[in-house]
Amino acid sequence: MSSVDLFEYQARDLFESYGVPVLAGITADTPEEARAAAIKLGGIVVVKAQVKVGGRGKAGGVKVAKSPDEAFEAAEAILGLDIKGHVVKRVMVAAGARIAQEFYFSVLLDRSNRSFLSMASVEGGMEIEILAVEKPEALARVEVDPIAGIDHDKALDIARQAGFPDELLEKIAPVIGRLWAVFKEEDATLVEVNPLVLTETGEIIALDGKVTLDENAGFRHDNHHALEDAGDVDPLEAKAKANDLNYVKLDGQVGIIGNGAGLVMSTLDVVSYAGEKHGGVRPANFLDIGGGASAEVMAAGLDVILGDPQVKSVFVNVFGGITSCDAVANGIVGALAKLGDAATKPLVVRLDGNNVVEGRQILEDAAHPLVTVVDTMDEAADKAAELANA
Repeated sequence: MSSVDLFEYQARDLFESYGVPVLAGITADTPEEARAAAIKLGGIVVVKAQVKVGGRGKAGGVKVAKSPDEAFEAAEAILGLDIKGHVVKRVMVAAGARIAQEFYFSVLLDRSNRSFLSMASVEGGMEIEILAVEKPEALARVEVDPIAGIDHDKALDIARQAGFPDELLEKIAPVIGRLWAVFKEEDATLVEVNPLVLTETGEIIALDGKVTLDENAGFRHDNHHALEDAGDVDPLEAKAKANDLNYVKLDGQVGIIGNGAGLVMSTLDVVSYAGEKHGGVRPANFLDIGGGASAEVMAAGLDVILGDPQVKSVFVNVFGGITSCDAVANGIVGALAKLGDAATKPLVVRLDGNNVVEGRQILEDAAHPLVTVVDTMDEAADKAAELANA
């Protein structure tokens, strides 16, 4: 499943659009902008690193500032900080709050049960993985029917199971309902608030937010494209997406092209196994070209893979079914002609299935110097690994 994780400031803005109570927040890319944001917000502010990873506070990525100058200094310390491999390029300057109590709430896709799951606790603030291990009894897990969703009564039930006191139930339930609306209407797979707080003045506020959107539902949401972080997307994956290819970059040396996710996954396994005998080379990618292996589709796939400097050889593994092997072979020949001098790395091709004899003959007649045709999948994987290690 393809997904998009939002930065905290994006989640905050999304929450606000659905009526979830949040604090004012302003993003800043420089210490000067952080100072200006603190002046605009007034009072105590919190400067928070905007990275898509947890543990910001422990890493020094969250600092309280009591003045605009302190906000400047905090942003100066946080910007450029490496937090678990994520370099901070932006901070959010958020208004401060006097917190009386911290809670936890989330709703997520429960793949194992093919349903939705809400998790809530009156003990928020700490990492939920730690809470689940150290105090599992403090974390309520409540199944959510995908059709019925979370209405007011269901929100009250979740709050009660989480241990919220009776006097807070009618304050918490509407917020849970609005967070469910975010989850449902935005086609999310995760909406999490940690902490959801009760302030000293009795308000319920989502103080932090984490949202993951299902990119497969992106066609229903024209605004979701703007939420993607262009700087966070691998350029090869971006190129593949632009060509409607199912591609995931890995860290190996053998480029993989196959038709069908199951076949591609099997190919990754046999290449990994074969690579153990050839210097430990491994698959460089997952690339499923689907049922149509035309010259254009094949050229787009090869263009992406050959653009990866780590790739030393390419394994094209195709089973002819709906698309016959002769059509695939013509696609490979056409792709290499289309790419011309851009194609510089050896290709090992294994064809099987519908019209396999004709397909192999087309490749043999083309006699392209980069192409080696191998009959079996295991032998082809071994040859591709050998070439990658040469």
